[in-house]
Amino acid sequence: MVAHAYTVAFEGVEARMVEVQCAVTAGLPAFSIVGLPDKAVSEARERVRAAMTAMSIALPSKRITVNLSPADLPKEGSHFDLPIAMALLAALDIIPGEDVEGCVALGELALDGVLVPVIGALPAAMAAAEQERGLLCPKACGAEAAWVGATKVTAAHTLLDVVRHFTGERVIDASEPGEVALAGSGKDLRDVKGQERAKRALEIAAAGRHHLFMVGTPGSGKSMLAARVPGILPPLAPVEALETSMIHSLSGLLDEGGISRARPFREPHHTASMAAIVGGGRGAKPGEISLAHNGVLFMDEFPEFPRAVLETLRQPIETGEVMVARANAHIRYPCQFMLIAAANPCKCGYLSDPARACARVPHCGEDYLGRISGPLMDRFDLRVEVPPVGYQDLDLPPSGNTSAEVATRVAAARAIQTARFEGNANARVNADAEGPLLNDIATPDAEGRAFLNKVAERFGLSARGYHRVLRVARTIADLDGVENVRHPHIAEAVSYRLVMARES
Repeated sequence: MVAHAYTVAFEGVEARMVEVQCAVTAGLPAFSIVGLPDKAVSEARERVRAAMTAMSIALPSKRITVNLSPADLPKEGSHFDLPIAMALLAALDIIPGEDVEGCVALGELALDGVLVPVIGALPAAMAAAEQERGLLCPKACGAEAAWVGATKVTAAHTLLDVVRHFTGERVIDASEPGEVALAGSGKDLRDVKGQERAKRALEIAAAGRHHLFMVGTPGSGKSMLAARVPGILPPLAPVEALETSMIHSLSGLLDEGGISRARPFREPHHTASMAAIVGGGRGAKPGEISLAHNGVLFMDEFPEFPRAVLETLRQPIETGEVMVARANAHIRYPCQFMLIAAANPCKCGYLSDPARACARVPHCGEDYLGRISGPLMDRFDLRVEVPPVGYQDLDLPPSGNTSAEVATRVAAARAIQTARFEGNANARVNADAEGPLLNDIATPDAEGRAFLNKVAERFGLSARGYHRVLRVARTIADLDGVENVRHPHIAEAVSYRLVMARES
């Protein structure tokens, strides 16, 4: 007799269905697992054997063979423990085989039979819903998986609970979805003294998901400004929350078994490797740019990142997705993020201060910022200088709008864009607009067009730079609540574009 159970193998954010076949036949006693299992899957037989013993179930003195089909698909992770145990229990006629075949299972087994939480419950629930099957998972993963809502999620604490559930002795109730409360950042824009132009640039960037580059002396407030971006961004829409949580589920980053509506804010250190930033490593896991999907990627000390790492950002910034290609895996991850980069003007940081600058001025500044290539710099929609703040200004009362006031304007601008791009699968915000769509939504008035053409000719704007000015101008118009892009909107957008202009 061959019993069947079902689980999933992860390829990026996609969960591919895997059939677990278990045969108990006559022969020398053995327990083997085939079907391209990795070390963690191969070791499942010992965990399953110990869990069975803890339940006072003795394995028969026969040959037990478990096949993971399709056999040419690599199987990785400890979540195969539970489906292997279920297939074996069905083969031994301990639980009904037809009930086992009606669900997708994943979970790691402890030696005493307790189900240990695993990553990937959310995409597994999506795959189970597509197959019109239920999902069986550890209790700690139930609230996360139940958020899908399209399939019944059964969350068990131990393997014994699973047996009692399938035999009808003690049926487990379906899990209820959990959602992490949307906590405020606790950091207000008014805490930053001065820097009104930089605050305005942050507002524009947040409203249209534009990439922002800040340059200023040490201690001028670049990191403080970036840390306050989550406080002005609107919550994730339901679709965005699902996309982001799928990636975070694979990385084990979901807290409290729920789905967070807060936009991710990732700030990797400048010593991070290429695999850490764009994805890769063992199992081709998502990198920081994917973990920041629908949120913010803040890269402080931008020129200090390895040149190869910076150059890998160019394509994901344009396409909104990254292909992690390895010898045995080609995984695609979404990565539509807002990049905020900060840098000192030079290695010593005091290029504009004659009293503190080093002896290599101005060549030190050219060499330092020259680590950022022209094509990469060209992809920043907004560039702003953050001047130093005098110590005498630190005692002045807070100035400017609060984060809550800015967030209200940003939310209103995002609402305009949501209505504008409704039904468009390729664009959600102004930063996504291109081609005929950009021409339709961001055509400036005659005065604005003449001004932009003059600037493009004078400063040699690239085609990319020209279009990015139009996108930023469209966002500024949205913040003003006007339908048409006008000359003042173009002028303000250009003023952010020409800071440190190094067009390619």
